[in-house]
Amino acid sequence: MNVGFVGTGNMGRILIESFIESGAIRPSFIYMTNRTNSKAEAIKANYPKANVFDTAEEVVRRSDLIFICIKPLDIYPLLKKLENLLTPNKCIISITSPINVEQLESLVKCQVARAIPSITNRAFAGVSLLTFGNSCHKDTQRTIEEMFEQISNPVQIEDDITRVSSDIVSCGPAFFSYLLQRFVDGAVSETTITKEHAVLLASEMIIGMGKLLETEIYTLPTLQEKVCVKGGVTGKGIKVLEDDLGDMFEKIFQATHQKFYEDLEEVSVQFNKIPNK
Repeated sequence: MNVGFVGTGNMGRILIESFIESGAIRPSFIYMTNRTNSKAEAIKANYPKANVFDTAEEVVRRSDLIFICIKPLDIYPLLKKLENLLTPNKCIISITSPINVEQLESLVKCQVARAIPSITNRAFAGVSLLTFGNSCHKDTQRTIEEMFEQISNPVQIEDDITRVSSDIVSCGPAFFSYLLQRFVDGAVSETTITKEHAVLLASEMIIGMGKLLETEIYTLPTLQEKVCVKGGVTGKGIKVLEDDLGDMFEKIFQATHQKFYEDLEEVSVQFNKIPNK
């Protein structure tokens, strides 16, 4: 099966590299294009058997599955331009959250799916979020699921939890890497530890914690209970977090959802339908 990629920016590249290196797709079955094609050529330099073309039309003609990895407002005009090539035997897979599968199906006659990946998929880990349109055949769904199983734990979601799920899965690594960096900076600022040493310890700590959760030896609450001895050092630190974090995480979700609704309204102008919040 030939797999196309329209857009080879950050997430498009992560998907291509992850699929190739996991063995999910052979390089010779990959067809890609990008507005700045030097980005696609840079990928081909690492995987010479992959195929680069100048236009999306050329990629679509040769592909069975087509990943659409471009900005939300660029999708509508692209699909209008490609609609005659998007026949029912093909399937487009959008990776953007503001456009749902029903909107995509209103534009094209081919099969439709949405897949929201995470940077953690580059390590063949974490979750990828899948939503299938009514047009998407069962065998196509299974093919997509099997591809993502090679690089992640694919989870099907309904449209109403798309944004919060994406916040956790896709934005989460950036949020928590920022918090971890601040954790390191605080240690360096308040003690004599070097930044290099603190980064090493913090990175190994977070990797180890992930492995503990993966084995299900501890849940998040029990992990805290095991480390936090009553009246001990960890308890003092937890008390600071309880006092100072406040509603920070609630505000994060409020901010991401506000931006999401703004994106929805912009996209919906193209689709002539204002979304419900």
